[in-house]
Amino acid sequence: MIFLDALDVSMVGVALPAIQHDLGLTTSSLQWVVSGYVLGYGGLLLLGGRTADLLGRRRVFLAALGVFAVASLLGGVVDDGGLLIAARFIKGVAAAFTAPAALSIITTTFPEGPERNRALSIFTACGASGYSLGLVLSGLLTEIGWRWTLLMPVPVAVIALVAALMVLPKGREERAEGGHDLVGAVTITASMLLLVFTVVQAPEVGWASLQTIGSLVGVALLLGLFVFAELRMRHPLVRLGILRSGHIVRANLGLLILMGSYVAFQFVAMQYFQNLLGWSALGTAMAFLPAGLLVAVTSTKMGDFADRFGTGKLIVIGAAALAGGYAIFLGIDRTPSLGGMVIPGMILLGIAFALSFPSLNIQATNGVDDDEQGLASGLLNTSGQVGGAIVLAVVTAVLTSGGGETLSIGSLRAAIVVSLVLALVGLAISATGLRARKAAPAVAESTKVYETV
Repeated sequence: MIFLDALDVSMVGVALPAIQHDLGLTTSSLQWVVSGYVLGYGGLLLLGGRTADLLGRRRVFLAALGVFAVASLLGGVVDDGGLLIAARFIKGVAAAFTAPAALSIITTTFPEGPERNRALSIFTACGASGYSLGLVLSGLLTEIGWRWTLLMPVPVAVIALVAALMVLPKGREERAEGGHDLVGAVTITASMLLLVFTVVQAPEVGWASLQTIGSLVGVALLLGLFVFAELRMRHPLVRLGILRSGHIVRANLGLLILMGSYVAFQFVAMQYFQNLLGWSALGTAMAFLPAGLLVAVTSTKMGDFADRFGTGKLIVIGAAALAGGYAIFLGIDRTPSLGGMVIPGMILLGIAFALSFPSLNIQATNGVDDDEQGLASGLLNTSGQVGGAIVLAVVTAVLTSGGGETLSIGSLRAAIVVSLVLALVGLAISATGLRARKAAPAVAESTKVYETV
């Protein structure tokens, strides 16, 4: 599933300028092609993760994957921007159920430690391979027509569905106890949907408008009601005690920053390469390819690195590389140097993902019981998707702050600064994990490979 998700994200990203031109979308409305997906994904992930725990991970995965394939087909044939956004939203809803189900299948199949670390490294490698392949295919297909980039995931989803039917065992799988927490499901889902909708709509209506302020107040009230309900439910949707683990909180914050800053950067870079410099879709895809290839080649080794060095150190190094990559791109101009800016910057971003993404997945699921792996996976994916929506909305506001649709080097550079500042915040947060480890009592030698603080 992560291969399919990464394939879809990279292909749509490269095709955005062509979609904008063909459908006559403004820069502000173009973000909805991305945010429509994130709205459904980020809003329903917690419900998707808990549903997988309760109803069975195989069953939920198969059903949601089928919906994903149908939504991909619809997105490739519609002729209206609004319908395209709606199809992307439905696809995001499907992904909200497939992603935590897929990750929790892995984490409940492999025991915590080296085996799970290697499995999650392969999981990451699949995502990187999908991203890299998507870049190449989207560059080629966009030259023919952007619709092909939206239709390409359909056969991949069908193949994945057939493979899952054959590979995933049909036997009785262990499920979490308790029924559905309807109050928790409604309040957290409504709050996440309203939050994502608010931040993507704010650039158009104004951050200080009554609509934005009122929506944020509504989000706070819904979250308050959710917490109130969860503290009193016998079988809550989210056991709030899971957030008492420092390494889990840091992992979720880390992925929020990693995905949020990169989704925004990718949006800015696509505008820069294609709309300002006039590069072709294929040329733009090739510019991003070094990062994807680096992750694909190295990801399978990250489990061994995590066993040897601990995920905390890998995340710190990855956060530093992320900040370095964005810093290099502050040098954008109308005659960019491939050897001096584009390739070095992309390589640093590739290093950041290769080190951070598998380490954050390991850290977020370690120490969690099997019956809550779907919850832990849902929390982690929610962090990444909500982060992407929020930062993308902020960056879009920066790009359009001049009141027009004309891009400038100054506005693009200011938008990249947003990603850089976030990466520096992520570096500071990840460094606290190293300090926590130094302050913690020594652990037995046999347990050091599991250390994730």
